[in-house]
Amino acid sequence: MRNRALTTALAALLAIGGLTAVAPQAVADAPTAKPPLGWSSWSFVRKNPTAAIIEAQAKAMKDSGLAKLGYQYVNIDDFWYQCPGAQGPNVDQYGRWVIDGTKFPAQGAKSGIQVTADYVHSLGLKFGLYMTPGISKQAVEQNSAIEGTPYHARDIATSFNEANYNCGGMVGIDFTKPGAQAFIDGWAKQFTSWGIDYLKLDGVGSQDPQDVEAWSKALASSGRKVHLELSNSLDINSAKTWQDYADGWRTGGDVECYCGPNDSSYPLTTWASVASRFDQVAAWAGIGGPKGFNDYDSLEIGNGANDGLTLDERKTQASLWSLASSPLFLGTDLTHLDTTDLSLLRNADVLAVDQDAIDAKRISGDADTQVFAKTERNGDVIVGLFNTANAPRAVSTTAAALGLPKAVDYSLQDLWSHDKTESTGTISTDVPAHGVALYRVRALHHADLLARPNTSVSLTWDAAGADPLKRTGVLEFVDNGSTPVTTVSLALKASSGATVTPATPASRSVVWPGEKVRIPFTVTIAASDKLFTTSTVNATADFRYVLGGSATLAAADSTTVNHPVTGPYKTFASTTAQFSQDGDRLGIQAQGADLWGSVNEYGAMYLPGKEHDGSTTIVRIDSQDDSNVWAKAGIMVRNDIGNANAGAGHVILAETPGNGFLLDWDSDGDGLLDQQASVASAVYPAWLKLTRTGTTFSGYYSTDGSNWILVGAGNVPSATATQDVGIYAISHAPRTTAEVDFSGFSTT
Repeated sequence: MRNRALTTALAALLAIGGLTAVAPQAVADAPTAKPPLGWSSWSFVRKNPTAAIIEAQAKAMKDSGLAKLGYQYVNIDDFWYQCPGAQGPNVDQYGRWVIDGTKFPAQGAKSGIQVTADYVHSLGLKFGLYMTPGISKQAVEQNSAIEGTPYHARDIATSFNEANYNCGGMVGIDFTKPGAQAFIDGWAKQFTSWGIDYLKLDGVGSQDPQDVEAWSKALASSGRKVHLELSNSLDINSAKTWQDYADGWRTGGDVECYCGPNDSSYPLTTWASVASRFDQVAAWAGIGGPKGFNDYDSLEIGNGANDGLTLDERKTQASLWSLASSPLFLGTDLTHLDTTDLSLLRNADVLAVDQDAIDAKRISGDADTQVFAKTERNGDVIVGLFNTANAPRAVSTTAAALGLPKAVDYSLQDLWSHDKTESTGTISTDVPAHGVALYRVRALHHADLLARPNTSVSLTWDAAGADPLKRTGVLEFVDNGSTPVTTVSLALKASSGATVTPATPASRSVVWPGEKVRIPFTVTIAASDKLFTTSTVNATADFRYVLGGSATLAAADSTTVNHPVTGPYKTFASTTAQFSQDGDRLGIQAQGADLWGSVNEYGAMYLPGKEHDGSTTIVRIDSQDDSNVWAKAGIMVRNDIGNANAGAGHVILAETPGNGFLLDWDSDGDGLLDQQASVASAVYPAWLKLTRTGTTFSGYYSTDGSNWILVGAGNVPSATATQDVGIYAISHAPRTTAEVDFSGFSTT
């Protein structure tokens, strides 16, 4: 009977017609301004840009075909000018920075920058340059003349230090003084005479709106169209100012990780740096548009493994930046492009998402998934289903949540794989770890019988039971399409050291539209002396669909088991964390954005009330995941460790993968860590020791447990007579969990 019903249903569906019909949509005019595309020297070249390097990158941009796709700017970042020291950049007779002629040699009357700009222009490309607000202290010292005026540098300079990150030596300009605007006008005139098309104004802070306005006016009256970009970590509360005077603005800090060995550019970035942008994109949604764009920093795609990202993570970065219509400036070495990366950059469907000049909004988000979407001018919706977890996940949304009209069916075009599926309303797919599924979704009049139904296979876990070596969960297969799928075969396989047993047969002859097949299963994990044991379960689904096609889906998820924590220890987490204890060996797996100032995200195992005047606490850090150079782990003392919002009496002794050993403490009694001492580089294993005398805490480290080296000492006036003391860990990387293993904790 069921097979006969299937045949009848298929015949009825085929009678509707196999051709899809797009619901009519009003099409608005395309924007006149689009996010700029190009390349910038900072990520890869860093401190040594030269004419030869910049020209080689420009040629590679053209030869690679990227220029034909719209990548047109070739930008020199910092270090193009002479910087002799803390007194500030060298200046000419009018107080303007002097070109470093060894890097950019002049040719006759042409400056070295103009020579490079001319070469870039000869390739049909545009040229950009870098600077920071203010005026050099050298100009003030020399009291340089302001071109075309009777005024001089001292007439307009303030004593306020401006942010020139690498050279320093810049002070503010008082724009109420005569000659201030003229100084900027003269500088802009010089830049445009060199042929710049793009100016990055870096180090812009809350004190600089007048600088931004002055540069905007100067460039507008220069006679040359110049894109003005502001950097970095612009204040969202001043968004109206940035919109009024600039063409783009950086929403956060650098995407580069600065984590390469021996100051190497590689790796260019990390997953943590990319993942930090999800919240930025959500916060700045609606502020960017054709009049100016939210800038999420360089696109680190082009050099394969040297990018610092997996292939899935590279797709995630390109998808998120494109959904946000961010300027796309490659930070990679264009002269050594990876072929796979080049195919990502050449994906015209994804590039069109960026160039629509529409900000995406966050539709939903949790610890493991993010959904961002935007509606195109023709009514289509572009949606990104992001998996921020360390294992594959099914990520879902609905047509209704995306704001699409009710329809018989919806077409789903995967912009990365170019596969086409259809759904009656639920949009769900299996997304790899740190990966994305990027769809163009369109409402249809009729069921699209020619397309494969949108289906998903996923794994979910039940709450942990009494047996720490057994976990139960559910394998779920769903047909979200308008037609049934047949001959469905589901399979489960566990990683080495574990077995998985389904509760019921994992196959179905037919799965009807909207039907969910749920298969409970049990995973048994072999006993281990590891503090945390992670086992992966892989699921596959093979099936056939209406027109005789076949498909295979795959998903995976992992479960981590730990040893129970016993007394007298207590545990506390103000972020995602779990804990393990095996004798005197203690383990923490934790996330956490930071443990400094007002940010108190950590996982801790501690002893209540055991810290007091005369106490000495010691622990050994056996291993620490390198999730970030500022990941922290060590000893924590606090009046109440179990209350992250009550930070009084706070002091931590920390080891970090990239910044050595730290002592951080609250010096003024407001409960916020505000002082820091640091020494040496990280080694493993390492011993930490914290002593207390009155309200003064001294931190030490050792490489052998016997010889101690002072990290620092600090007075913590809010420390009470008895305090909580324990160990803690943070990953210092958004949506990233890091493990730290400890042993030999003692407090006396």
